[in-house]
Amino acid sequence: MTPQTSSGDLLADRRYGYGAACLAEGDVAAAAEMAEQTLGRAPRFAPAWFLLGRAREAQHRAGGDEGAFHAALRAYANALDLDPEDGQGARLHLARMGEGAAMEAITPAYVRALFDGYAPRFERHLVDDLHYRGPSMLVAALDRAAGAAAPFAVALDLGCGTGLVGEALGGRVAHLTGVDLSPGMLAHAERAGRYRRLVAGDLRSFLATEPAGAFDLVVSADVFIYVGDLAAVLCAIARVLRVGGYAAFTVQSPPGPGVELGQDGRYAHGEGALSQAIAAAGLDLRLAEEAAIRRESDADVPGRVVVLRRPDPGAASRP
Repeated sequence: MTPQTSSGDLLADRRYGYGAACLAEGDVAAAAEMAEQTLGRAPRFAPAWFLLGRAREAQHRAGGDEGAFHAALRAYANALDLDPEDGQGARLHLARMGEGAAMEAITPAYVRALFDGYAPRFERHLVDDLHYRGPSMLVAALDRAAGAAAPFAVALDLGCGTGLVGEALGGRVAHLTGVDLSPGMLAHAERAGRYRRLVAGDLRSFLATEPAGAFDLVVSADVFIYVGDLAAVLCAIARVLRVGGYAAFTVQSPPGPGVELGQDGRYAHGEGALSQAIAAAGLDLRLAEEAAIRRESDADVPGRVVVLRRPDPGAASRP
């Protein structure tokens, strides 16, 4: 289910639109008032509950009003009740406010909606505004770990987006598959012609249905920032890698060793959590380097570029 775009009531929709504009301009009191007026006409309009939650949360942050804090929680809970797939991100806001499981806060529906709306300006914003270097840094790290310009017969790009990793890989891959939640992103990737196969879907569901040992290489750039349980994903990647195959990805780094859901709405995986996830998947660490793959608010976002390899389980026992 996609988030509602209309309440079915023209006056309610106008008030909602005005409230959203007020919130964007920083007038949180007006945004809350317009959201409440919208809900007075359309009480089951989930986006209005979400808008009210954001406005009340902003009021709490600005002045420490406990009433606004609890009003925000109620509003987000109502939004989630009306939209259980959570295309707006109510779970994420609740988790950042201390309510709900942080590792389950980012849903596929939320990521799909986020990037469908982002698709038309994705590459320009990433490259020009955020100085995004993830794909090129990922491929350079892979070359250092596997050998310069190492060729791969069959590769998989998890969260391929518009195809920036496919472009960075150049001619290294004979057959490249891309999977992404966002049909809008995949439409851009298809036009670019960098992939032999494109699939719309959740990366975990996709990995579960692919044959074991299907890929020589699995890459994922700036995607695991939306994944809390990295161990489960690495185990799934290990299953679809052939023996001797490589996995290369980027992660965001928190101050501590564990997994943190930041105020930026992304997961950051510390060194300890990363090591545990790699061990659980039975993969060998070939390279891990600190890297700032993008900038936000004129500051580098700390992260790591990681390259793993699936070992031959029988190699240690052979003479």
